[in-house]
Amino acid sequence: MEEERGSYRNKKSLFSPGKKKEDVYHVVYKVPYGDSPYVRAKHAQLVEKDPEAAIVLFWKAINARDKVDSALKDMAVVMKQLDRSQEAIEAISSFRGLCSKQSQESLDNVLIDLYKKSGKIDEQIDLLKRKLKLIYQGEAFNGKLTKTARSHGKKFQVSIKQETSRLLGNLGWAYMQKMNYVMAEAVYRKAQMIDPDCNKACNLGLCLIRQARYEEAQVIIDEILKGEIPGSDDIKSRKRAEDLVIELKSLIPPSHTLDLLVLDDEFIKGIEQLMNEWGPLRSKRLPIFEEISSCRNQLAC
Repeated sequence: MEEERGSYRNKKSLFSPGKKKEDVYHVVYKVPYGDSPYVRAKHAQLVEKDPEAAIVLFWKAINARDKVDSALKDMAVVMKQLDRSQEAIEAISSFRGLCSKQSQESLDNVLIDLYKKSGKIDEQIDLLKRKLKLIYQGEAFNGKLTKTARSHGKKFQVSIKQETSRLLGNLGWAYMQKMNYVMAEAVYRKAQMIDPDCNKACNLGLCLIRQARYEEAQVIIDEILKGEIPGSDDIKSRKRAEDLVIELKSLIPPSHTLDLLVLDDEFIKGIEQLMNEWGPLRSKRLPIFEEISSCRNQLAC
């Protein structure tokens, strides 16, 4: 309750009579101070909600060498929102040379999303492989073990391990789009070994279903539904796992196993005892019972 009152007081102070309108924008919308092209572009993007005007101003910022790193990335994001992904891809390819080394990784992440949205799967795969190679060579995160990421306005730390698993997950999905299920499976299994999560487990289950390996897929889906994989308590992930179960049931044909094939040990022993009473045999079991016995465990699966 005290926390809520504190939050209310903070919001109230932002809009108090003594506060300038511009100051409120800076705090609420996180618009930087100043009157440069980049500041005006952010104002158009976040305050005025005019993406077309924001793009024009981001271009001006890039040409004026005003916060090029941020201007190029932010412009590409706005273009993606306007379904101008190809234009955004060309802009990053043309102007990323003006950006610092520290910004290249975030530009790559934007490019991956742009490739995904525009259906450029081969380009997405190539870029993901390059990023994974940088991790292998120790050049990712600018040589650090963690980096600060931002999502929905919140900052959090991402480890090399988490980033590797994330990239492998994206690579696996790209292979799924190309229907290369063998490669997708290999990549997903590697990702789950590094940093398992429910979303990639669902994708792996789907990958196995596409290969008609239903029993293996069922094992993975059961692990999700039993809560044995991190993130299994997520509502969307559980719903997806339940949908995969429905798909599995529609694909697996009903069993029409003959009664003879499910004979239990006691029944077989009883038959053997009866046959022994009839007379000596070279073998205690007829060939058909030897065959049933050898495959009984397999048939019960």
